[in-house]
Amino acid sequence: MSDSRVIESAVGEPGLTPAGVIETQALTKRYPRGVTALDGLTTVFSPGITGLIGANGAGKSTLIKILLGLIPPTNGRASVLGRDAAVHAERIRTLTGYMPEHDCLPPDVTGTEFVTHLGRMSGLPATAAKERAAESLRHVGLHEERYRLIGTYSTGMKQRVKLAQTLVGDPRLLLLDEPTTGLDPAGMRDMRELVRRLAGEGITILLSSHLLYEVEELCNRVAIIRRGGIVYQGPLQELLATAATGYRLRALEPERARLALLAQPGITDVVLTDGDLRFSADEHAVAGLTVALGQARIAFTALVPETASLEELFLGLTGGESSDHDRATAVAV
Repeated sequence: MSDSRVIESAVGEPGLTPAGVIETQALTKRYPRGVTALDGLTTVFSPGITGLIGANGAGKSTLIKILLGLIPPTNGRASVLGRDAAVHAERIRTLTGYMPEHDCLPPDVTGTEFVTHLGRMSGLPATAAKERAAESLRHVGLHEERYRLIGTYSTGMKQRVKLAQTLVGDPRLLLLDEPTTGLDPAGMRDMRELVRRLAGEGITILLSSHLLYEVEELCNRVAIIRRGGIVYQGPLQELLATAATGYRLRALEPERARLALLAQPGITDVVLTDGDLRFSADEHAVAGLTVALGQARIAFTALVPETASLEELFLGLTGGESSDHDRATAVAV
């Protein structure tokens, strides 16, 4: 894609570069029958690629709909690219690309016709929309298939054309809802590479995904939402770094190594399981351990820190299960 998004939008408005690309203040959404989808959500999403994760019904889809101005909040406010989502919804949608989770593609039009139409809806003149459509389809690898009917596309091609329509307006922000849904492993790899490339071009991306390993691979920040509120938000690596569970030692003589561990100051909770020794220690104790193992001529093949995975952290922060609230709100949100 071109770099024009840095200078101006698709319809010629000077670009905005707010510190918070998305901001919410006390954002609340209540549905009938007492269902609360968002509960006083106050947060800021910065430039980069942020993973938005949560159980079904946690409020992710409701948040995206409010950001796009598709539904109003009950209370509070949200701003996108410096604009109030309730007041400037149409303008926000021209500056934002949205890739929905579910298949919503017309089967009886070509990829070019569909993406060109979405370009016109974003405010582009007819010629510019057609040119941008061709560029977007080429960008996602559908240049050869652009004149085929969408109804003849494979699942992977349909996901690609959905991504292409998000790009046609040269957006500053992408909202991607489960972009790898239904793809085989090769298709998932290709889609992740496309998302990674777009982030590298300076587009801010909010990625909603149930695949936590995908979030770990793609995102530099993460927001975990539970029952309509944020329970953690920040750099992904900082979250993972706080989840150190200790160290793992694999030695050729496990029993001798265990005795060496027990004799080393600052090392606790030594457990031998499946040939590996797991223990807790600070960095100074670990440095002393390597010296002690060398002096005792105890050979080892691995001495590595162990951390919890994002999945384990997510389950810990969200209670580890889909609550009654989640099930009740799954249809609404």
